[in-house]
Amino acid sequence: MAFKFSRLSLRFILPLALVLGLFAYAVVPLVDNLTLRWFVRDLDIRSELLANTLQDTLREYVPSKDKKKINQLFDRAISDERLYALGFCDASGRLLYKTVTYPELLGCRTQRIQGGAMQSLVQLPQGSLHVTESPLEMESLQLGKLILVHDMSFIERRSADTKRYVMSLFGLLAIIISAITVVVAHLSWRGWIRAVRDILRGDLMMGGHANPAPEMKPLVGDLRALLNEMNRERREQDNQSQLWTPDKLRALLHDELAGDEVLVVSNREPYIHIRNSEGIAVQRPASGLVTAVEPVMRACSGTWIAHGAGSADRETVDSKDRVRVPPSNPSYTLRRVWLSEEEEKGYYFGFANEGLWPLCHIAHVRPVFRSSDWEQYVAVNRRFAEAVIKEARTDDPVVLVQDYHFALLPRMVREVLPKATIITFWHIPWPNPESFGICPWREEILEGLLGSTILGFHTPFHCKNFIETVDRYLETRIEHEASTISYGGKLTQVEDYPISIAWPEPAQVSSQPTVDESRISIRHELDLPENHLLGLGIDRLDYTKGIIERFQAVERLLELHPSMAGRFTLVQIAAPSRSSLEEYHNFEGRVRALAQRINERFSGSAYPPIVLKIEHHNTEQVNRYYRAADVCMVTSLHDGMNLVAKEFVAERDDERGVLLLSQFTGAARELHEALIVNPYHIEQSAKELYRALTMPEIEQRDRMRSMRSLVKDFNVYRWASRMLLDAARLRRRERMLAKIHSYNCKNSPRRD
Repeated sequence: MAFKFSRLSLRFILPLALVLGLFAYAVVPLVDNLTLRWFVRDLDIRSELLANTLQDTLREYVPSKDKKKINQLFDRAISDERLYALGFCDASGRLLYKTVTYPELLGCRTQRIQGGAMQSLVQLPQGSLHVTESPLEMESLQLGKLILVHDMSFIERRSADTKRYVMSLFGLLAIIISAITVVVAHLSWRGWIRAVRDILRGDLMMGGHANPAPEMKPLVGDLRALLNEMNRERREQDNQSQLWTPDKLRALLHDELAGDEVLVVSNREPYIHIRNSEGIAVQRPASGLVTAVEPVMRACSGTWIAHGAGSADRETVDSKDRVRVPPSNPSYTLRRVWLSEEEEKGYYFGFANEGLWPLCHIAHVRPVFRSSDWEQYVAVNRRFAEAVIKEARTDDPVVLVQDYHFALLPRMVREVLPKATIITFWHIPWPNPESFGICPWREEILEGLLGSTILGFHTPFHCKNFIETVDRYLETRIEHEASTISYGGKLTQVEDYPISIAWPEPAQVSSQPTVDESRISIRHELDLPENHLLGLGIDRLDYTKGIIERFQAVERLLELHPSMAGRFTLVQIAAPSRSSLEEYHNFEGRVRALAQRINERFSGSAYPPIVLKIEHHNTEQVNRYYRAADVCMVTSLHDGMNLVAKEFVAERDDERGVLLLSQFTGAARELHEALIVNPYHIEQSAKELYRALTMPEIEQRDRMRSMRSLVKDFNVYRWASRMLLDAARLRRRERMLAKIHSYNCKNSPRRD
């Protein structure tokens, strides 16, 4: 330990000595130069005084050419130890009189002028000499010049002494400072090591009686938090191979977030109550968001705040607009927010789906922005923010904000609940800065999203686009390596969280028809033979899903492989969506017309190439189609994740079937064993579709087994846990910084 401390001390002392040495190295020449300048100036003054003294006598002796008296005058003058020699030159430059010590090499050379005298420093074999020339005149007649030579050796001696004194001073300072530093550091080191040892042993962590040093007290809690975080990360790494389940997610919430309440905000509700001829029925909407988030809410037992759009929604809530769901096994609360037809038109159909949706999806549909739609969007975001604040039982809830409908809500909630942990997940792609710049209210949307503690996207590419967009349009501090944005004194973590689904539980799998039963029953319902090849597409009826391109690929398949006509059928289930918008209404017409044209073109075959079902299907019905299909086609033109791909993989417990997946989906970055296609390249899609339909069973199993392993391990609970763990770490960090700031403010000296 002593040896280690000595090494640490040397690491400090050696740099200190080096700095002082460099400082002395720079200071000594400066002092030397200043000393020389001071002495030269002194000699200049002395020479001028001496010359003035001698001139009167020389004016008397020089004209009479009295050499003896002049030499006697010069000899008396050089009795001064500093004056080395004297000489006199006539006007023609001849040396007439000089002392014995006058250097022959000096002669009568004219030196440079400074002021009214001639002066110079001359280096001769005798050493350094200071030479001054003073003109001698009488009645405007130039008699010659007096040359005074001073010895400079005494200056060199004094300069050398000065150097030794300065170097000695700095050496002494280095020794004193190093000694004091080593003693103080040694005492502090021993105290800190003892305190840290106590903490690591648990004396302070477990409520022991150890009394830490005063400077350690504000850090005890921080060290405890850091140690706990290290232990949690180690446990998390140890559990990577374990399957994430609702119980595990609940335990995480209890451990990391102290069992805090979880509030989800989304436009679409997880359960819709519809009035029909038989009474009130419950539906689950066809939504990737609901598919992903609803299992999380079952695990968290929180509150889901959503727009109540069902025809019987108002009849099924209590006086506070709440209803427990799911109906069969209530595990969380659904809080409905009511919107007028005008509000829904402007906020949802207008700004969200005619503006933001096409803006973020590169699907060649122009976004439309209206001021009236924006006003409704702001108002509805405010309404939902107020609902969140009202539903929160504490000032520190965990709020999960879902999707592009509520870009302004995080900032609104943050203003009222500054301690809230707000996690916003953007389910659709984020465009590049140039594309997003089309939005007239781009700054307001970015500011709203930066009210989040964590902002999540499906892929790193979408995160990169968002950070670059913020950098383009807002004044912020961005840490690219940490992927954080500081704005308005708040920090937002921007991360990619590839969303997933809930892996089917054994009881759920055992309760549904087997793959063979589903294959037979679905083909029977469609009036198809049992050995008929079946393709499947399941989407909302949306222009971003590539349904037109999918139909064209089927048509091209039948052109390239006529033998497939009558042997293959694509079942397209398209849930109606936003049909009140003109773009969606026109798109539905195009889909119907294309399906009809292709079926008529190949009407000679026994069975139609395309079966189009524009209607809602519940989860059980969709799962039957997944299990019955030979190939599932996901050909989105631009998508966030597209959970249909993962749902298909999860349902194929027979490890059969082939997934045909667009390269423009987030899922394509994870499910590499799928057949990846460019949906705009119709021939490529047709070629890969034929490959899927003729793929050997052994290859199907290898591909499906790999994809199923990934989807099972990285399920929706792990997706949620990653966000919640990151949120918990950020919240601990903020609390730690607030504690340190409070301690510093409390102990800082006051200034009167």
